[in-house]
Formats: sequence, structure tokens, C-alpha cells
Amino acid sequence: MQFTTLFRAAAERPVVAALLGCGEFGLSLIAQSRRLRGLRIVAALDLDTARVAEALAADGVPHRRCDGPAAMRAASAAGEIALTERLDDLLALPELELVVEATGHPEGAARHALAALAAGKHVAMVSKEAECVVGPLLAAKARAAGLSYTLVEGDQPALLVSLMSWAETLGLPIIAAGKSSEYDYIFDPATGRTRWLSEEVASPGLASLMTLGPDPAATIAARAEVLAALPQRTVPDYCEMALVANATGLPVARPDFHAPLARTAELPQLYGTRAEGGLLERTGVIDVFNCLRRPDEASFAGGVFVVAELADRRTGDLFAGKGIPVSRDRRRALIYNPSHLLGVEAPISAMAAGRLGHSIPGSFYRPVTDLVARAARDLPAGHLLAMEGNRHAVPGLDALLLPYAAASGPAPAPYYLAVGQRLRRPVRAGTLIACDDLETIGDGILWRLRAEMDAMFAAAARTRFGA
Repeated sequence: MQFTTLFRAAAERPVVAALLGCGEFGLSLIAQSRRLRGLRIVAALDLDTARVAEALAADGVPHRRCDGPAAMRAASAAGEIALTERLDDLLALPELELVVEATGHPEGAARHALAALAAGKHVAMVSKEAECVVGPLLAAKARAAGLSYTLVEGDQPALLVSLMSWAETLGLPIIAAGKSSEYDYIFDPATGRTRWLSEEVASPGLASLMTLGPDPAATIAARAEVLAALPQRTVPDYCEMALVANATGLPVARPDFHAPLARTAELPQLYGTRAEGGLLERTGVIDVFNCLRRPDEASFAGGVFVVAELADRRTGDLFAGKGIPVSRDRRRALIYNPSHLLGVEAPISAMAAGRLGHSIPGSFYRPVTDLVARAARDLPAGHLLAMEGNRHAVPGLDALLLPYAAASGPAPAPYYLAVGQRLRRPVRAGTLIACDDLETIGDGILWRLRAEMDAMFAAAARTRFGA
């Protein structure tokens, strides 16, 4: 693609946008937007405008804390970013075309997106916590209003959907697609220890497991056992892959992912069927792996990949000669993007939505998979399911991906619908959290939107729970 040609319309008439939620992603987007011609961010919403103002001041970004629409318009006219805590004031800016929703708050993100669409604004959705619950409905509302609704490159779901569509366009059948978990597992042969974030464990037995050997599945199981003290599955990975499953229609490999501890070059072998020496029961699936590497090897943390079937072994031999990872039988190859650049590459999606009417995902987008919750320990009646930390996880809950079902009665509660709810009865460890386990059902905009989505897609709901 020749991107400067593709986005000439944006360069000639920049997309005027506002940012909702100024965390790491949002602040990097503001910084990058000031270095390109196609996107102009004129306003930002955050509950802590003092923190945002301090960050913008440190970067030399002109800004102003605004009370009311008149002050917002004056700041915009002066070339300053208008900071506000009030969504209505922000949406009243006459020149505003698009909002980037990056709060990460399930309820707030849904409310913001709905209000933006009602105000005639395009939406670029970063907050996967709301998207995995009601994204297909919001996208359908946008299409009905003649507006763009897009996931955002810079985050893994949009990057993976893009990579998968590229492979499909080229006639490369997808055996498996997915992502690496957010942080590498770094094994140091000199010390016999493995580091994951700030955690480090002794793993001397790992040295003999750094090659797959004749039985890849056994090697993967042994690696998992050696590194059992480190987390190998996290909620954000499930959430992101739920979006991809809904955007593409591909099923997840299994409810809890295979999550193999694997070196990058091993992926084409591992993502084949068991008969081919791989891990899969079937092909055409979505999965997550954990990147295992030495300190001197390149990172794959949070990257996305496709393992594709090749037309013939001759092509596999050609790829292998050029250093492209392929399976032992030369019939599968790895195609990957090892990095996601957050707000630095998000302008591509905003400009595509605002000037080209282009959205990720496409018109297929519908509920296929639900992110649901399972009790990791016994939980008492009255227990509050509170989201904590920057991974937006609920302590005491494990995540799973199950076929989409209407959210009612004994059906599993979508993970982020359960957030902020109390249990009306005890739930034993290993049990799925059901909708009717929760004290308040239907309370809040996210619940109401989910009910509307379930009604819209009722024919597609494969409920195995009598809902």
C-alpha cells in the first residue's frame, strides 16, 4: 500500500477528533497526532484533568481546562486541546467528526460510544472491555446511521483482523491465528532462571527443553510444568481474541486456549493438527501463545500472527531458505507482526474511518464468542466482583471463551457485565458465573445494550443453558 496516496484526503483535510480517556494509549495518540497532517485532536475527556494537564504541559502541548461548550470552542479555536470531564460539552464542538474511546471502563465506554453515535460522530473503539460485550450492536447502530465504527490499529484485535484479511486476500488458508501474550518469558541459560515482568523463578530444567524434539506436545507440557509458578493466561488476551472471533467468525481453539510456551520459530509446527505433530484438534482457529526466548532474542510480546497453509512444499523450501519459519513438512508458514504501537499507529484507523469510511471489522461482525467468568475459588454470597489493576481483571475469577449465548437466566454472564455486581448466592470454585447468580441484572447501559444485541442476534444465539 502507498499510504501517503491512500490518505491524501486526510492530509488535505485532517480528521477532527476527540479523545475519551487519557491513559498511556491516549497520551501516546495525542503526542503522535501532533506530528502528522491527517488527524487533529481538539478535545480530551478524563475524570482526572489535572493529571492530563500535567502530562500535556510536560510535553509542551497547548491545552486548557474548560467549563462549558463556549470555553471548549474558544480553546479549539486557539489551537489548544480542550480538557473536560463532561461528555456533552465535548460532543457539542461543531467541528468534531470522530471520537476515540479509550477509557477502558466497560459501562462508561458503552455510554460514550452510544452518545457519540447519537450525536453523529464516528467512533474509534479502543475499550475492548465494552466491545467484547456489545461491540456488534454498536457497529450495527453506526452502519444504520451512515457512520464509521472501527477497532483501532495499535491494539492487537485490529492488527490481527487486518493480518488475517491480508492472508485471505492472498489465498493463504489460515490454519491458526492469534497473538502472543503481553509479556515474554525470558530464560537465561547462564543463570537457569526465567523472568516474566518483575517475577523471576528458577527453571534449570528448561535448558533441555529449548528445542521441541520429536514430541512437540510433550515438550510444551514439560515447559508449562517447569514454569508453573508464572502466570500463563491473563484476562486481556481472552478479551482481545473474543473481538477477533466475533469480527472474523473463526472459533477459538479451546475455551482456555492452548497457551503454549513457545519460541517464535516453533509456531508453524505447533499450529498444525495432532496428526501433523502439532497441538490442534482442528484448523482455522484462534489461539494465544506465550513467547519463550533467551535474553538475546527478539521480543514477540503482544504481537500477532497467522500460521497459513502453503500451496506446495516448493514454496515452503523457498521460505525456509529465506529464514521464514515453516513447519517440518514445509506445508505451513508463520506470518507475523511482533509489535503493537498503541497510540503511535492509531491515527491510521482514525483517518481511515473519518475520511475513507473504512472500518475494522467489516459487515460480518456479529456475536460468535463470549468472554465469560469462572470462579477460581469459592466465592460467598454478597461478594463484590470488582475490577482491579491495569489488566482490568477481577480477582477470584478465571476467564474463558464460550460460544455466544443470550445473557439471561442460567447462561454464563459475560465477564464485563459481571463487573461491579454482587453475587446473590455462593459460587463454588470451578463453576461458571451465571447471569442469575448476580444480584442486579439489567441495571446500567451495558446491560440494556446487551439485551438489545441479544434480541437483534437471537437467531444466531446458540444457547446451551436454556436461556
